[in-house]
Amino acid sequence: MILKLLIFAILGVFIYKILGGKLPSIGKTADEKKLDEDTLVECDTCGTYITIKETIVVKGKYYCSDECVS
Repeated sequence: MILKLLIFAILGVFIYKILGGKLPSIGKTADEKKLDEDTLVECDTCGTYITIKETIVVKGKYYCSDECVS
């Protein structure tokens, strides 16, 4: 009985190491969520909402046009 438990424990650690030391998750966690191209963000200057693929990113802030950057 204890031998079986020990074998399962070693097998579990081995599978854990194969998966890169990360446990599989069902959904995305907050830090794994990425912004899709269709996600709307607010311009830091004028407040206009624009899609990620159309924005200008400067120092981590989103802008809708060159005029708002300056």
